[in-house]
Amino acid sequence: MPGKQAKILAADQIDNLLLFAETTRYPLRDRVIVLLSVKAGLRAAEIANLTWDMVLDPNGTVGTTLELRDCAAKKGHGRTIPLHADLREALAALTGHSEPSRPVVLSERRSKMKPRSIVIWFSRAYRAVGLDGCSSHSGRRTFITRAARLVHKAGGSLRDVQLLAGHRSIQTTQGYIDGDSDAQRRLVSLI
Repeated sequence: MPGKQAKILAADQIDNLLLFAETTRYPLRDRVIVLLSVKAGLRAAEIANLTWDMVLDPNGTVGTTLELRDCAAKKGHGRTIPLHADLREALAALTGHSEPSRPVVLSERRSKMKPRSIVIWFSRAYRAVGLDGCSSHSGRRTFITRAARLVHKAGGSLRDVQLLAGHRSIQTTQGYIDGDSDAQRRLVSLI
């Protein structure tokens, strides 16, 4: 499997993607696309299928969680994901542009974007910022790897990461997580 996985993004690379989003014709939408990938771990199809009623609370404002419904998730496995503050802010900036039943991410023609269009958007964005070997899955893999590295600080376990990722199997989640050679060296020095 090594060599076939999407690359994991460093913090400065994510910043570059967000700066790129600011230069596009639809900066609010494109910022949300990036953040849904790196801060919520959504797949391209899940980004395309996300509707406002999955992120809005009963008052019509952006809630604290994203409730990805079965109809929008891969293999019908929906999940609830707490919203990162940056993503919540970006969604709030975008929310005035649509009604609850409409997709969050709209195409230029104001219709639902297709998953393939999201994949192509990421491909163009990575090319524009000079990142080779990255794909629409890079943000998701980054999210899962970062979550796995930090879950102990939140008092959680790898099972929590599995649930956030929407994986049936913990082995699938483990396959997404990239090792850290510096951490491995520190660990061995402690033994």
